[in-house]
Formats: sequence, C-alpha cells, structure tokens
Amino acid sequence: MIAAVVLTYAPLDGMLEDCVDALVAAGGIDLLVVVDNGTTARSRLAGRACEVVTTGDNLGYAGGMNVGLRLALQRGADAIAVLNDDVLVDRQWLPPLRAALDGDARLGAVQPTLLFGSGPGAEPATINSVGVEIGSDGAGRDIGFGVPDGPEFAEDRSIDAFTGGAVLLRGEFLGAVGLFDEHYFLYYEDVDLSLRGAERGWRYRCIAASRVWHRGSATVLTAGTLSARLRERNRLWLLLRHRPWGDIARGFWLAVRRLRHQPRGAHARGLAGGLMGAPRCLWQRAKARRLQAS
Repeated sequence: MIAAVVLTYAPLDGMLEDCVDALVAAGGIDLLVVVDNGTTARSRLAGRACEVVTTGDNLGYAGGMNVGLRLALQRGADAIAVLNDDVLVDRQWLPPLRAALDGDARLGAVQPTLLFGSGPGAEPATINSVGVEIGSDGAGRDIGFGVPDGPEFAEDRSIDAFTGGAVLLRGEFLGAVGLFDEHYFLYYEDVDLSLRGAERGWRYRCIAASRVWHRGSATVLTAGTLSARLRERNRLWLLLRHRPWGDIARGFWLAVRRLRHQPRGAHARGLAGGLMGAPRCLWQRAKARRLQAS
C-alpha cells in the first residue's frame, strides 16, 4: 500500500488544489492525506479524493508531517510519499520510485528529481534538488540547485540525505529509525532523519526518471526573521547531533561571526537556541554511538 502525505499551511490560491489534483491524476496512491497546519484546507478540498486532517495549531513541518505519517502507518502503508503543498508531480513520477524501493531492501528513501517551475514544458527546467549534501559548517545544500537540467542529471545517484519537499519513504525505514524530530519545527528535520537512518545502515537514492516540480512556498516567504533564526538554530543542532567535532567548532565560530550581520537579533536567538539544545543533542549523539557499538 502506498500513501502520500501533503502538508499545508496558508497556501497561495490554487496551489494546494493543483498539488492534490496532480497526485490524483497520476494515480498509484492508495491513501492521500492532506495535513492542514492552518484552517482552510478542508473547505478548499471539498469533493476531492483525499482525507484532510486539521491539526488545530501550526505544528511546523516535522509535527505536521508526523501526524500524516502516523496515520498512514496505522492504515498499513509500506511506502509513504511526503510532499510540500507547492509541488506538482509528473504523471509518471511514482513508478520509478516504487521500482527502486522494490529493487533494494536497504533503500530507506528515494527522492525524485525536483525541478523549479510550474510543470513540464512551462519553461526551461532548472534543478531544485537531486539530493542534499552537508557542508563542514553543518549547512545542508541542495545538490544541483539553480543549474539547468541536462545530461549530468540523467542518471540515478546515491545521496547522503534527501529533501523533505518530495520523497518516498519506506515504512520499514520509519519503523526502525523513527519519524521527523519535532524539536526542529522547520528546516533540517529531513537531513536529521536521513543521517539517523544512515547510522542504522539505510541508504538513499535520487531517481532521475521521477520528476516533480516545485513552485515556491508562501509559508517561507512570510516567515521573516523567524526563518533565519530557525535555520541557524537547527544547523547547530545538526552539527551537535551528527557531525565531527572539528565541524562543530567551525559551525559555532560561523554562528559567532554572523552576529556582526543583519538580522543580528535572529542570528543571536539562533545561536542561543543552538546552545540551549546542546544537552539534548549530545545525549542523542551518545545514545546513537552506544547503539552502534553494541
């Protein structure tokens, strides 16, 4: 059974509806769940073939997606696609992803080629993400970001981390590793889940033939300095939980240097939040190392 979970919060007019319509038109989904961190999805999607769950509060990406993931797992899904509300799937996006999971039992997740734009043929294709790489400063960067689509992106590739904007997750992977860490709220929760899975031997691939289009998020556009604060805080948490000590030192020194630049208040609160979360991250780090050694 394949499920799809779409997370939404105050989407632009028509964006959520287009996302759901594209998923239904492509087919192959046995359960389509829309998790609404706001209040408008149920009325906007009336009559469409999906199940709408309203959280009653903005739980962030991690909390909202986890609501949908738990529901899908309870219903018996063995593979679950998670998608932002600002994406459009190609009609043939799902079969290559499912075939990749079926062909390798240790693949925990498979990501499509994520492209900027409003759909096939609308404009020259530009890469949004064919996976995520983590720099020595702890920052996650989309591989291929802003590069015109071309032959170098025509082959499947192994990736260290996947983007949560559009990815198909194996149910067994989620059962073994757990769901998104809700402390993150927004940003880096997908990278954290990827790295937690890698600690347990799971692998990930980007499947070139699967194509999904990303049109841009209204939520992030309205986040203001909150976005800068969360990005900084969560980058530091990722470093503390997963990265070598040399990277941790470099990443915190970068956070200190950023205090000289605007938005200074957001950078300062991000650094403070990173430090406040350090005991939890280091405890999780030590626990994971003990499990690996046992």
